[in-house]
Amino acid sequence: MPLEQMTNTPLGARGAVKPRIEDKRFLRGEGTYSDDINSFGEYHAVMVRSPHAHANLIDVGVTEASVMNGVVAILTGQDYVEDGMLDLNHGANPAGAVSWQDKAFTNRDGSEPFEHPQPPIVREKVRHVGEVVAVVVANTARQAEAAAEVVIVDYEILPVVTDALAALEPCAPRIWKNCIGNIALDADQGDERAVAEVFQNADHIVEEKFINNRVVNCQMEPRAALGEWNPVQGKLTLYAGGQGVHRHKAILAMMFKLDPSKVRVVSKDVGGGFGPRNMLYPEFAIVCWAAKRIGQPVKWLGTRSEAFISDYQARDLRTHAALALDKNGKFLAVRAELIGNLGSHTVSFVPLSNGPRLLTSVYNIEACYARIRGVLTNTVPTGPYRGAGRPEAIHVTERLIDIASMKIGIDRIELRRRNLIPRHSFPVTNPMGTTYDSGEFENILDITTKKASWTDFELRRRSAAAAGKLRGIGYASYIQAPVGAPIEFADITVEGTGTAILTIGTQSSGQGHETVFSQYLAEVLGVPEEDVIIITGDSDAVAMGGGSHSDRSMRLGGIVIREAADELLSEGRKIASSILEVAPEDILFSEGKFCVTGTDKTVSLYNVAKASTRGSLSGDAVFKGRSAAFPNGAAVSEVEIDKETGELKIVAHTTVDDPGRAINAMILTGQAHGSIVQGVGQAVIENGVYDTESGQLITGSFLDYGLLRADDVPYFNTALHEVPTENNPLGVKGGGEGATVSATGALTNAVCDALKGEKITNIQMPITSEKLFWIVHNSDSPNEQD
Repeated sequence: MPLEQMTNTPLGARGAVKPRIEDKRFLRGEGTYSDDINSFGEYHAVMVRSPHAHANLIDVGVTEASVMNGVVAILTGQDYVEDGMLDLNHGANPAGAVSWQDKAFTNRDGSEPFEHPQPPIVREKVRHVGEVVAVVVANTARQAEAAAEVVIVDYEILPVVTDALAALEPCAPRIWKNCIGNIALDADQGDERAVAEVFQNADHIVEEKFINNRVVNCQMEPRAALGEWNPVQGKLTLYAGGQGVHRHKAILAMMFKLDPSKVRVVSKDVGGGFGPRNMLYPEFAIVCWAAKRIGQPVKWLGTRSEAFISDYQARDLRTHAALALDKNGKFLAVRAELIGNLGSHTVSFVPLSNGPRLLTSVYNIEACYARIRGVLTNTVPTGPYRGAGRPEAIHVTERLIDIASMKIGIDRIELRRRNLIPRHSFPVTNPMGTTYDSGEFENILDITTKKASWTDFELRRRSAAAAGKLRGIGYASYIQAPVGAPIEFADITVEGTGTAILTIGTQSSGQGHETVFSQYLAEVLGVPEEDVIIITGDSDAVAMGGGSHSDRSMRLGGIVIREAADELLSEGRKIASSILEVAPEDILFSEGKFCVTGTDKTVSLYNVAKASTRGSLSGDAVFKGRSAAFPNGAAVSEVEIDKETGELKIVAHTTVDDPGRAINAMILTGQAHGSIVQGVGQAVIENGVYDTESGQLITGSFLDYGLLRADDVPYFNTALHEVPTENNPLGVKGGGEGATVSATGALTNAVCDALKGEKITNIQMPITSEKLFWIVHNSDSPNEQD
């Protein structure tokens, strides 16, 4: 397909389609990922991991392994403590960064949520399969692997709990002795009393339970890390792929009791992030500690099997929710009880914070209340993952609407239309206190249903029925409220030799930052894009920054790029006024030139930089605070189910997204494609399943954990509907997460629509062919709840 056909924006205009700059080196194999980084004299580390989900650690026997060929050291948790190291504090409940109303969660009783630092190497008790109990350091990775096999660990095996509801039972095993009932968080949002009154007087109430299944973060690049210690400088360096270097730097400085200036973190190319790579992992701290202790660089390369039992996972949320309506189908109130499985450690409460405040979505609803519990279990910890709580919330709301439509007999699109927040009412504050600044929700509904040929669907349904197939169509609106780390930085230097260097604090993990930042800076400075050089991912080169997550990179990056450029141009205007012999106020800047107002006298930006005393111009900017944005949109999914086999086929998927201003529509289209697949993949095949007796991850490899392949999905029908926000200079809202947020609701609605003749009103994810076969061949069975 020609590039011009991928967007309604013509080539050469703002938001133009332009191929990614960085892809040239990636396709040539010239990327620099974590395992590509090596250091002279490095040793190799292999982690000894617990095969048990819950056990007291009695002893770690290293005598035989320590004398094996090539072994340099075998380190344990006791060694870690004796070296005075601190445990890993994730900051699960970050005040002012991403949580509700600029404050951290407090429990319903006023107490603080339970948070406990994570020991990088277990000293006393293992709490999930895969926790590190020892690390073997050797000359080669193979030597370390061989020695790790003969490390003898003595465990006292304890009872296991893997399910959040089971962990709430009075007799459930206690994950942490000082966390009563395994409840790390018990908070609420909204007005419980007001919602109760509305429900008491409502004409219609629909109520349902929803399971948002656990997903494993399956980046293309397995994690790896290299630690170095410079004893002369007293400086620690970590090389590891991630979504931001400054968070890692700050945590390592605390763990090693170092001044932050003595810690450097470098993250070059990253093969996928999606949220979990925001976190500092135990292995990263371990290689740094081992390097300091041994006096040589230490490298670790994780395997895919290790990733399944050590990379932080996501979702795993149970929600019991209800929607109240009046006799005309007006939405009155939403209430929900959320129980999230946090796993063995409190890595993050952010998904539980984000979701509830968007339960009313794009609809005009008077009241909302949510009770939120975060529960500890013997599973891999969970954390933020593409959308971070918002897909879970939107899934619940959009499913409730379809269920209400069936119950009260109002067409599901018409029911939504009656309740959409109208364009003229902005800004509008929802009942959870979130203020939306802009949006055209009804326009997006119309555009999406038209692009999906919604009105012609019944013809397609009849045609499918004639071929023995059940066909269904589903719709879901969505809105996001991304925030992210409240700090960003940019420094711009224009060299008289003809380059523009942008140093910025975000970190790409595949989003195309080199392309969009070059496009924008070239537009601001009026220079060719090929003149722009981007520097990021090195805490020594970049003074500060918040990394890449929560649709923040261009939204906050655009602010600091613009402000840094203004500072640079202000300096340039003074020099240009001297060259052109006029007052600075008579100088304008346009298309890479300083111009004298009303004349044809000009001097180029590069010549002005060359004329400065240092041969360059520079400017920098720091942003601290919040820049609210509310990306929104809608999706329509269309499916077919084979009545004989239960096979599910996604025959069409349409999304329309409002990202604010699109800097590069092609990149946003690519983001939408990947985002759809992650959402739809969770809906139909991805599922992290644990054995309830042993705590073993049953889906611990790609033989058991399903990922969608290219031929499992159709060619996506995507479009942008740009409604720029006024909350930042670029008008950017964000475009990396939206299609995930809407995908599970749209697809599940489509499946339920296909099954409506089977008397099925709800089905839990993942919607596998096996599950559908059972439903179709047992049509009188009750709705599945678990």
